[in-house]
Amino acid sequence: MARIIDVVEAPDQRRDQMVVRVPEVGSGDFRLGSAVNVRESQAAVFYRDGKAMDVFRAGRHHITTANLPLLSSLLKLGTGGRDIFTAEVYFVNLVEFTDWKWGTPEPITLRDADFGIVRLRAFGNYSVQITDPQLFVTKVVGTGGVYRTKEIQDFLRGMIIARFTDILGEAKIPALDLPALQDEIGAAVRAKLGDEFDAFGLALKTFFLQNISMPEEVQKAIDQRASMGAIGDMQKFTQYQAAQALRDAAQQEGSGLTGAGVGLGAGAGLGAVMGQAMGQAMQGGEQAEGQSDTPATAPDIMTLSEAAAYMRVGEEDVLEVIKSGELKAKKIGSSYRVSKQAIDDFLSG
Repeated sequence: MARIIDVVEAPDQRRDQMVVRVPEVGSGDFRLGSAVNVRESQAAVFYRDGKAMDVFRAGRHHITTANLPLLSSLLKLGTGGRDIFTAEVYFVNLVEFTDWKWGTPEPITLRDADFGIVRLRAFGNYSVQITDPQLFVTKVVGTGGVYRTKEIQDFLRGMIIARFTDILGEAKIPALDLPALQDEIGAAVRAKLGDEFDAFGLALKTFFLQNISMPEEVQKAIDQRASMGAIGDMQKFTQYQAAQALRDAAQQEGSGLTGAGVGLGAGAGLGAVMGQAMGQAMQGGEQAEGQSDTPATAPDIMTLSEAAAYMRVGEEDVLEVIKSGELKAKKIGSSYRVSKQAIDDFLSG
């Protein structure tokens, strides 16, 4: 036998709970004369046969055919001569729900004037309030069977992301300009969502776009582009990098790698790079000052790499003339040191 519900209420509805269903599952059996207790900031919506029928606002009510006119035609005569009808009651919370979060679960792919195609993520928060309980129950709860707060949040989040993506795609704002226009984009999304929320018996009270970000690889590309702009003269920067690499290689010659043959090969590669870079620099100096092919300054004592760069040959060539005795050098451990005077004598000889 069905259980008759004589007192209809939801006393423990939390502030963050949008809807409480009575009974929680199935339909309830209500009798005429039963009490309906509706607390402040609540509305009780009677729902039957796929429709939101009648609404009770805050206060203590008794079910009669007068205050449930839409349900009165559906009453059935029960045992004992008492009028009993089946329905569900949804207690709707009318407070403003604040600081709800929204965000893009996956990056949004857009065309961009600077990057061609770019993928963006965004997140923010919003607040919402139920303004028409009967419409809300009909459109959201009844149609989709959604009444738990998380399910409603997921439903609304999907609407927000769809409209946000649409506005961003239509605006065609370059990705680098988006951070400066966050407030304007947020206002546009709120305006577009206002009518849609209203159609569900909801009011979108506030909407904020807190951040728009790009994937890590795009951020790295932006950093590189900014670095290139800060460098200015790329040729001079390349020459500087080559000189730094040569200095580091020279400092590591005595580490044991040179003796194993590793340092020699690496040094040859660096020597070639440095030779080209220094050649460009010296050609510019010759055109400006009309000097000879020999660099104006060089250390008095050179490493094998420095000697190769000074002579504009590979390290293997320098090593060969050292071993043949044609170029005087001092071997210290596994490294060679050559004086500038010895190189000058060899070249002039």
